[in-house]
This record gives sequence, structure tokens and C-alpha cells, in this order.
Amino acid sequence: MSRSIVRQSKFRHVFGQTVKAEQGYDDIRVSKVTWDSSFCAVNPKFLAVIVESSGGGAFLVLPLSKTGRVDKNYPLVIGHSGPVLDIDWCPHDDNILASCSEDCTAMVWQIPDHTLTRPLSDPVVVLEGHSKRVGIVSWHPTARNILLTAGSDNLIIIWNVGTGEPLISMDDHPDLIYSVSWNRNGSLFCTTCKDRRLRVCDPRKREVVAERLAPHEGIRPMRAIFTRDGNIFTTGFTRMSQRELGLWDPTNFEEPIALLELDTSNGVLLPYYDPDANMVYLCGKGDSSVRYFEITEEPPYVHYLNTFSSKEPQRGMGFMPKRGVDVSKCEIARLYKLLDKKCEPITMTVPRKSDLFQDDLYPDTAGPEPAMEPEEWLDGRDEDPILVSMRQGYVPPKSRELKVVKKNVLDSRPTTRRSMSTLDTNSLPPQLLERLLEEIQNLKATVLSQEKRICDLENKLSQYTNGTA
Repeated sequence: MSRSIVRQSKFRHVFGQTVKAEQGYDDIRVSKVTWDSSFCAVNPKFLAVIVESSGGGAFLVLPLSKTGRVDKNYPLVIGHSGPVLDIDWCPHDDNILASCSEDCTAMVWQIPDHTLTRPLSDPVVVLEGHSKRVGIVSWHPTARNILLTAGSDNLIIIWNVGTGEPLISMDDHPDLIYSVSWNRNGSLFCTTCKDRRLRVCDPRKREVVAERLAPHEGIRPMRAIFTRDGNIFTTGFTRMSQRELGLWDPTNFEEPIALLELDTSNGVLLPYYDPDANMVYLCGKGDSSVRYFEITEEPPYVHYLNTFSSKEPQRGMGFMPKRGVDVSKCEIARLYKLLDKKCEPITMTVPRKSDLFQDDLYPDTAGPEPAMEPEEWLDGRDEDPILVSMRQGYVPPKSRELKVVKKNVLDSRPTTRRSMSTLDTNSLPPQLLERLLEEIQNLKATVLSQEKRICDLENKLSQYTNGTA
């Protein structure tokens, strides 16, 4: 009886390749702030990089097509009064970006489709609730306008950016929070903390539902991400400062599913996860290589695939959502590697001879439509991401404006208006007064009819999207 020695996997021969020099982004002054974030965020439309700037914090946003040398006077996104520490693109709108900073605030920005001609300094909303610097921003994977922020005040706040209001606040962490990761449907998130504990939190119950002390025995920073199966993938250090990765079942934290030592180095390993392929890419700050692994249900559960190596060490990394890869070239992932003065895209490709669409490489992936509204999520509803097909390649939708409705705590009306009784009506001619009142009534009627029309259209759109029409 013959027995296969080599493990069967369609991702066993994935290889990485740097794009040509003219397809990179040159002359970018990458931030030198000492913070273990990726400094880079990317989506199918834009590349955003945290950069050095005087007099506050700033980041650069470039359309993906604007490759080559970046003009030193290219307009930046400015607004924070301290260095920017983290940025994250909204998964439901490719023109919306969240940022956080040492100035104790998080901000949400609407990026126009056209190239910026002057610095962008007016955020759509400013989120103020932390008493110390804010180091992490993370969008909810399936609910519209839900954003999580974590600060050095050891506080996690979940916001509805549509109203600018905090919905949930959690103070269960006694020390600095290193990382936060939502699970696939956004019902839970996991955190790593300076107290060496890995926690699984249920935000709507405002409680920690599971925790594990020292999943990695070293005292250096850890990282953790949820996989599509609900397990947790971690990176950290051993007691002898060797880098280590682990896979854990949050319902049974006693023993790891897998634990693997890698090498001896100081750089924190940042994991980037592809839920469609169940692959993890590990990028260490200061490393010049990217290791990638496949997670399976067979022992040893975490399988080493290969390493992409280059000459220069990386300062940070951006990871393209699956809907932004080139399906015609069998590209399954694209990373954006930050160097001191430039950004290099790295393509990860499965070698295939056929030019046809590869169904097995591209299952339906998470699309840009939210699965529910913030109120539904807050009331306890859970939904998996709405999937889209990759067969025709992905076409980004047109920009949609993010509208923020501020609630007045003193009055249900959004703005204060002077009542007609306070106007000096004696100074107005009767005919003019009648005309003004009539015009006000007409405008009110028009606004009401337009609002009803918008609601009807949104309902129709949701029916078509959900396939109920």
C-alpha cells in the first residue's frame, strides 16, 4: 500500500514577489514613532501611511494608481495635535478611514476619490473619551459605523461613529493593551495585555468570557487574532526570548492546539490573516522576511509554507483585503512593505498554468456591504459578513458620504432654532410674514417627503442585497 509523504495543499507552492520599482511608492517619510502598529493600511482604492510631520500628527493617503515618486509637497491628512499611532480603513466604505493619536483622540475621515489638492484637516467626527493616548482603532467586521478604540488609559471604548457617541466602555485590563481582534461575526473580540494575559471579551455583556495567563512565557509584547473557526492565533516570546506562535481554543485554554518556536529576534511578529485561505502571514518589525503558514484541522494544525525574503528590513506592513487582489494572476494576497523612504507591494501568488478563474482559490469573500445596523448589533444580533463573488474581479463602489448625526442631550432636536414667538413680528409687513410662514411650511413638507423617499429606496436596496426582492 503506497502512502503519500507530502501533505496535499493548494497553497504549498505560494511564492512572494516584489513588484517592479516603478510600481512602488517612493520618497515617503515613514513615521519614526516608537509604537508597535503596522503604520500602514490599504484597501482596493487607497494606500495610507503614517508619516513624519512637524507640529502634530499626519498620514499620507494615495490612490493605489499613483505609483512612483511622491511629491514632497503632496497634501497630507492633518488634524491630530500629536503623532498618529494607528489607522484602519472601514470595511464597509473604501473612502472612510479611522485614525488615533497621542493627543487622546480618534478621528474618522472621509477621503475623496479625487487626488487631494490641499491638506485635509477636517475629520467627519472626533471621538473624545480617552484620558491618555489612543493606540488602537479597529472597525467592526459586519455592523455599520461601529468602531473600537483602545488607549493607554487601559480603556476599550466602542463607538457609533454615525452619531459620534460611545456605546460601550470596558475597563477590564489593568495594564497596557497590545492588540485587539474581532472574531468573524463581531460578537467577541480578543486582546493581549502587558499583564501577560490573553482575554476573550463579550462587549455587549461588558465582560471577559475567557482568559489565559501567559500563553507565551516571555515578557515581550504578544499579538492575537481570531481565525474563521473561532480559534485564536497568537505570537509572542519564550522565556529565553525566542519568538513563538501558538493556536488556542478559547473554550479550552488549558493546552494549546499548537505551539511552535521560530527564531531569536527582538521584533514583535505582526500576524495578518486571510480567512478565505486560512493562511497567516507573519511580519516582524526590523525583519527583512515574511513567513507564511496554513492553518488546518490536521496535526500539526499550523503548517509552515515558505518565507519571502528581501534585502531591507521593514518598518511596517499593510495587508490588502481579498477583494483587492488580482484574480487573473492567481494572486491570493498582497502586502505593502514599508521601508525607511518607500513602500513596496509584495504579491503572493499560487502558480497555475490555466488563465481561467480558479474557483478553489477564490471562494466568495467578505464584501463592502454591512450585514446590520449599529442598533441591531447592540440589541444582540449577530451576522456573518455578506459575501461577494470574485469571479469578475472586484470593482470598488462609488464614494458614499458618511453622515454624522449629533444628538443633543438637552433636546431631541439636532439644532436650536428660534421660535416664531421670539421674533419681532411687529417689524415685519403682514404680507412678508405670511409669505415666510408659507415658505417654511412648504420646505418642511418637502423635507418630510424626501426623507420618506430615502427610506423607501434604502429598504428596496437592502431587499435586493439580501435577495429577498
